[in-house]
Amino acid sequence: MATAVKGSVTVDGHEITITNPEKVLWPERNITKLTYLEKLLGLAPYLLKYCRDRHLTTIRFPNGVHGKSFYQKNAPEPLPPFVRVAPLDGVNYVHLDSIPTLLWLGNLACLEFHPSFHRIGSTLPAEWLIDIDPSLEVEPRIMKAVHLIGEALDRMNIRAVPKTSGATGVQLYVPLAKPYTFEQLRKIGHFLGRYLTQQYPKLFTIERLKKNRGDLIYVDYLQHWYGKTLSSPYTPRAREAASVSAPLEWSEVEANVDPRDFNLLNMEERLRAKGDLIERTPPQSLDHVLSFIGGA
Repeated sequence: MATAVKGSVTVDGHEITITNPEKVLWPERNITKLTYLEKLLGLAPYLLKYCRDRHLTTIRFPNGVHGKSFYQKNAPEPLPPFVRVAPLDGVNYVHLDSIPTLLWLGNLACLEFHPSFHRIGSTLPAEWLIDIDPSLEVEPRIMKAVHLIGEALDRMNIRAVPKTSGATGVQLYVPLAKPYTFEQLRKIGHFLGRYLTQQYPKLFTIERLKKNRGDLIYVDYLQHWYGKTLSSPYTPRAREAASVSAPLEWSEVEANVDPRDFNLLNMEERLRAKGDLIERTPPQSLDHVLSFIGGA
């Protein structure tokens, strides 16, 4: 339980200083830092699940979503005694493994949480993620595209969970039943991307350069790689809508939901009603696909 004490909050026996609690971080939603920290507490059981045991990169917006921002990889100093770090390749990443650490980051105006694809101490992917990235800022076909990818995965006997990025894109999240390498998952992703571009050439592309994509939706199978990151499930995003990266039901994809509908002000209610949709999906074996495409 958290108890407020003059400009500070005590959580699990650790005192965290709260600076500028009335600073507005999302003006369109009138979300102050204090409100943000309250919402982080509600998201904590879910957000921590997907950031724990990872190397964490955050994006900080000291003056709110319309101010300047910067990526934070190295843990900012001074470090409170309750914050653990996870060194990798000369960088001291924050290990986001507790509510006090989450609130400390929130007070620093870390508005986005991007964990590594691999766990601390491992070089293997913890899950498989396919990033679906529209070339247009407003893309009314994004949910249609995700639905078609879901159908393709079904034909490959792979169950996935669609998840809004919280920005403009959507990701397909596949829990893994056994260890695979990043190389193996990239090979399946390339196979899937080529199939989609052949079947729906007016909708999909696997062209890396945005300037060459036109209005096509990019199937980004390359982002899922060692050392790269992607928005965590349940991370807030620094967008006017205060959107949150939200796992979806396939029926919601078919209903063409708007990713902006899932935000800091309503996400707790959604989680109470639906729980963690990723957790409902059983881990998937990809052996049969690798055998078929010669990547085993």
